[in-house]
Amino acid sequence: MALLTRRHFIQGASAFTLATAGLGTYACAIEPGFLLDITTYRITPPHWTPGLQVKAALIADIHACEPQMSAARIRRIAEATNALNPDVVFLLGDFNAGHRFVTGPVFPEQWAEALSVLDAPLGTYAILGNHDWWHGALVRMRSDDGESVRRALQHADFKVLENAAVPLVKDGMSFWVAGLGDQLAYPQGPNSFQGFDDLNGTLAQVTDGAPVLLLAHEPFVFRRVPERVSLTLCGHTHGGQVNLPIITELFTESQFGMRQVYGHIVDGNRHMIISAGLGTSIAPIRLFRPPEIVLVTIGADSALA
Repeated sequence: MALLTRRHFIQGASAFTLATAGLGTYACAIEPGFLLDITTYRITPPHWTPGLQVKAALIADIHACEPQMSAARIRRIAEATNALNPDVVFLLGDFNAGHRFVTGPVFPEQWAEALSVLDAPLGTYAILGNHDWWHGALVRMRSDDGESVRRALQHADFKVLENAAVPLVKDGMSFWVAGLGDQLAYPQGPNSFQGFDDLNGTLAQVTDGAPVLLLAHEPFVFRRVPERVSLTLCGHTHGGQVNLPIITELFTESQFGMRQVYGHIVDGNRHMIISAGLGTSIAPIRLFRPPEIVLVTIGADSALA
C-alpha cells in the first residue's frame, strides 16, 4: 500500500478545497442567480369539469433584491412566462426580499413594473406571502401589513385576492379562483404567528358547483382543505432550497412540519402543487433546486396523476 505523503495530502486537500469552493460558487451565484427551469404538470384533478382545459403559470417567491433577483431579471422571468402562452397567471406571494445578504433593494414599485408585462387572456391574480407582511422582518420583526405590496400589485393591474374568490370562464365553462390570506401574517414572537387566512370564509364565496383552484402561499393549510377544492397551488418552501438526500427531508420536516415540500402532492382526493419558486430566503443559496416557473395544464387531455 502506498504511503500518504505530505505532497499527496496537500494535493488532495487542495482538490477538496477547490471542489468545495466550486460548489459554493454554484450554490451562491450560478444556480440562484442565473438558472431558470420551466417545470410542467398535466393533471385532471377531482371535481374538474370534463372538457375544460386551463393552462396556469405559477410565479412564486420572487424575493426581489440585488444582485440575484434584480428588476431586470424579474422582467426576463415575466417575458419567459408570457412565452408559455398561459391562460392565466398566478403570483403566489413573497415578492419582498427574504434575507439581509443583498447589495441593494428592489422596491415594490420596481418589481411590480417589471412584472407588469405579464399578459394572459384570463388575467393575473396575486396573493401575498409572509415576507410581504413582514417588512424588514429579519431585522426588527416589523410589519406594514403588506400594504406596500398590495399597492404595487394593484398599480400593475393585477387582481389581489386575500380571502376572496372570483369566477372565471374559459370556452364557456366556469371555474373559481380562491386566494387565501397569508397564514403567517402577524409575527407574535419567536416561531409564533397569527394568520390573516380565512379558509371557510373564502370558500363560502363560491356560489355554484364549478371547480375551485385555491391559491395559498404556505402549503400548511392543505391539511384543512376540503375535497371540494380541485387543486391547491402553493409556494413558500422553495422546495427546501437546498435539495440533499435525507438531510433536506429531515430539515423540512422540522422547519415546515411536513416532508413533502415540493411538486405534485396527492392525499386521497385532494391535490396540491408546491412550486420551488424563484428567489432565496434566510440565505442567498440554492443547491440542486433551481429557480422555476411552473406551468400547470389542468384538465381535458391531461392524465389523472
